[in-house]
Amino acid sequence: MNLSDYIKKRNGVSLGSSNSLRNMMMRSLGAGKFSTFWKYWNPVWSYYLGLYVFKPLKKIFHPIPSLMLTFAFCGFLHDLVIMILRKNFELLLTPWFILMGFCVVLSDYAKIDYSKYIWIIRASINILIIS
Repeated sequence: MNLSDYIKKRNGVSLGSSNSLRNMMMRSLGAGKFSTFWKYWNPVWSYYLGLYVFKPLKKIFHPIPSLMLTFAFCGFLHDLVIMILRKNFELLLTPWFILMGFCVVLSDYAKIDYSKYIWIIRASINILIIS
């Protein structure tokens, strides 16, 4: 699947559509599972993480460590930008992203599903988890 098809699948609209950001926010925040939140959040970034990080790791490791390593890599890339701008080594977002990966794994393992609730409740739960 190419990037354009992936974004259309995740956002329901084509790449560059004026409704793309709105759809991403509505779908991700309104997700009924925390793992689903991450499926809809930033589809451009997740496409490349999936293609170049998660899938190669999954050839070597079980999906759970592959997912955790993907979240760690994502956090490190965010930290790398901050380190370059500040010219100072500090891992601020890497631990947070690892925690988010752990929340995904744990919530899937516990089969936590809040999809039966209205959008505002689902969004509140997702915001609470990422906070």
